[in-house]
Amino acid sequence: MEVKNFAVWDYVVFAALFVISSGIGVFFAIKERKKATSREFLVGGRQMSFGPVALSLTASFMSAVTVLGTPSEVYRFGASFVLFFISYTFVIILTSELFLPVFYRSGITSTYEYLQLRFNKPVRYAATVIYIVQTILYTGVVVYAPALALNQVTGFDLWGSVFATGIVCTFYCTLGGLKAVVWTDAFQMVVMIVGFLTVLIQGSAHAGGLHNVIEQSTNGSRLNIFDFDVDPLRRHTFWTISVGGTFTWLGIYGVNQSTIQRCISCKTEKHAKLALYFNLLGLWIILVCAVFSGLIMYSHFKDCDPWTSGIISAPDQLMPYFVMEIFFTMPGLPGLFVACAFSGTLSTVAASINALATVTFEDFVKSCFPHLSDKLSTWISKGLCLLFGVMCTSMAVAASLMGGVVQGALGGLLTGITLSFWVAIGAFIYPAPASKTWPLPLSTDQCVPSNVTESPPTELSSRPAIADTWYSLSYLYYSAVGCLGCIAAGIIISLITGYQSGKDIQPLLIRPVCNLFCFWSKKYKRLCWCGVQHDGETEQETLENVSSWKQGAESVLQNGLRQENLVHIPGHDPKDKSYDNMALEKITHF
Repeated sequence: MEVKNFAVWDYVVFAALFVISSGIGVFFAIKERKKATSREFLVGGRQMSFGPVALSLTASFMSAVTVLGTPSEVYRFGASFVLFFISYTFVIILTSELFLPVFYRSGITSTYEYLQLRFNKPVRYAATVIYIVQTILYTGVVVYAPALALNQVTGFDLWGSVFATGIVCTFYCTLGGLKAVVWTDAFQMVVMIVGFLTVLIQGSAHAGGLHNVIEQSTNGSRLNIFDFDVDPLRRHTFWTISVGGTFTWLGIYGVNQSTIQRCISCKTEKHAKLALYFNLLGLWIILVCAVFSGLIMYSHFKDCDPWTSGIISAPDQLMPYFVMEIFFTMPGLPGLFVACAFSGTLSTVAASINALATVTFEDFVKSCFPHLSDKLSTWISKGLCLLFGVMCTSMAVAASLMGGVVQGALGGLLTGITLSFWVAIGAFIYPAPASKTWPLPLSTDQCVPSNVTESPPTELSSRPAIADTWYSLSYLYYSAVGCLGCIAAGIIISLITGYQSGKDIQPLLIRPVCNLFCFWSKKYKRLCWCGVQHDGETEQETLENVSSWKQGAESVLQNGLRQENLVHIPGHDPKDKSYDNMALEKITHF
């Protein structure tokens, strides 16, 4: 493959991204130097506004894997990927109305504190350890995979970009804390949008206009969006994306530490919800840009597919190769696109480092040393950011040795994870039949003959019967399998060992969504509450009950929270049914 190298201006534009990101970290380190508390460092003092938090959420979950992978997916399989707007909508509504109120009002910092409040310590620690391992592995892949794709197409230095990403992210996370992460993400989100728009404008011009793109995509079957086949083995259908995608993204948004941490950093619950809903708008914008980039790329390569012709060696190299083609005579713009891709990487890595430091400090350090001073807590938090920055960068190095990137109560938790890993590893060993995952037709009729030799097709080993059913399940259903497996196992184990009475569960820890469906009848609402006393005390009182744990009453958490008659909580707005974090600030004293 002919590598088209970067010009000087490309490196200048790319370097500006890292310099500005580092500068934001230095700015907040200086600005907030007198507010040396772990609360200020890890959750921004819980006084953030919804605007930057919304941009931060969008940037963090639209990594370089999205920037490079989604256009390639659309190029090969068609624009059905746009149906993810349905999944995103369901996920944001469920997160803001179901999960966020519980996390925000309980005053927790680590999402896994909820598991101790609701169940016990072993469940909390198990979930925390799993999250830490999974996040480090994921972050390493997020850094390495796009760097490798860009290196093989643009000649951009592989290890230089990997180490620069790790060093810069660790630098501004350690110096500026959550505020630096949020505001840097906001800047990087703008870079991502500008990068995509540049590709869309120049790509459309090369294709002869947007109408030509639509016409050629239609002729190439790329706009057959709605496929209502219920077969769960099909890679992308309306059901796999809308249902499976909702389960997948709900795990990413609904209970993910990185998301919840930034939501609870908002000054009020209303700001937190606004951040999520404005973030939904950002997700839609990125999705539409990525889908149209894929369609424009197909219009450009419709007669000479660089993948099947052997010009590039992997689908994730399609987007960088396309960019180098259309911007070959425009120095600086290829660098802007690479900055766009690495903005996704930087924001994802920074959010991961900050979240890892937070859960480690809250779930392990504070549990072992509950009486740390503010100054020492802050230094430990910064040290954890530095430690996880090094670990994530090291994981990126380890990812280069793996050879490929895989898609991929206590008894219930372990069962869900086991099922997810089982189906994912099975799919890796025994790939799904071509009829379920084969891309749409691609042409090489007008490609210039090259010296690339085609390797003979490999003979498939004998496949067990389960390989064509269970192991061929669409990757979007992996999260659904894990979730449903966890719920089923939890229910069965609870029935065998004895379930907990609803009267012993704090109402604040359960969100009564059944109220939406049984609003006409108090009798049916109470029946669906399963004994939880949602009408037994006010939300202000339950907030006090849960928050009392923060003052060191560990015994409260062993067998459920006590119910006491406590005073009204300042900061609760009965009219908006919302809370502000000043109330929690006064209650928790840390």
